[in-house]
Amino acid sequence: MDEIDLSCRFSDKELRYPLLINALTGGTDQARRINQGLAELAGHYGLAMAVGSQTIALQDPGLRDSFRVVRQANPTGFVIANLGANSTISEALAAVQMIDADALQLHFNIPQELAMQEGDRAFKGVRERVRAIAAECPVPVIAKEVGFGLSRESVKVLYDCGVRYFDTGGSGGTNFISIENQRYASWTNDLLDWGIPSAASLGEICSLDLPITVIASGGIRTALDAVRAMAMGADMVGMAGPLLKIFLREGIDKLELWMEHFLFALKSVFLMNAAKNLQDIKKQPLIITGTTAEWLRVRGIDPGRWSNRD
Repeated sequence: MDEIDLSCRFSDKELRYPLLINALTGGTDQARRINQGLAELAGHYGLAMAVGSQTIALQDPGLRDSFRVVRQANPTGFVIANLGANSTISEALAAVQMIDADALQLHFNIPQELAMQEGDRAFKGVRERVRAIAAECPVPVIAKEVGFGLSRESVKVLYDCGVRYFDTGGSGGTNFISIENQRYASWTNDLLDWGIPSAASLGEICSLDLPITVIASGGIRTALDAVRAMAMGADMVGMAGPLLKIFLREGIDKLELWMEHFLFALKSVFLMNAAKNLQDIKKQPLIITGTTAEWLRVRGIDPGRWSNRD
């Protein structure tokens, strides 16, 4: 167990574990408390952390402290800014500067926007804006879905726009359509589960064999979920909902205890697979069955590419 090294390099910083506390919140007093607690957790364990959408803080400077607290609580950690993909270059640069970010998430959430009465309805020019931000931003740009999954076609388009980091954000985790529908009941039930399942999205992206960094997120709840994603090709995994629930219901001490158990279980799965590091786990045979295997086959991707490794 002592020989297992799960550290990874993300851009120009070293992380102790390939785990990202994914985008959650900001803009309120409660959000400040959440961000501070999770940032302290990230700092203690050497994890990356993303803030929630900073659009509200760009519009109201008085709310910026609820985002800046992440950098204050974790001065040397890997902190990720967050804006919608339809943002301008000036907004992107302001978001990065606000928290001295090491990277910038541009989130794609069209289904969520459509489920919101106050959401966006026009998306022309998004690719051009992403291309401009990727070219001008001083830190890496991460294309992030928020529960609806990235297809390989989408990744190809964004890769051509200069993006080299991708967060799958597949369905299986927090369902933002369902959340918005509880507010307005604006969508019919047949659309509530819209999206590409997380495992299918990850398989599609990894099958491209592009020189990119892939973060698997959307329903990662256990250490076994995380290792499966890494074995499939993810460089990191992102989690949000499970951490937030424990923090709000039981406090930071219980969350730290949960994280200790999670990281021990993570190392245990690596040990049981004779894998000392991330490179080793990606060499292990991964058996893909059921609906994920069928999805991949229909998309022209051989599930056996993961089970027949040399």
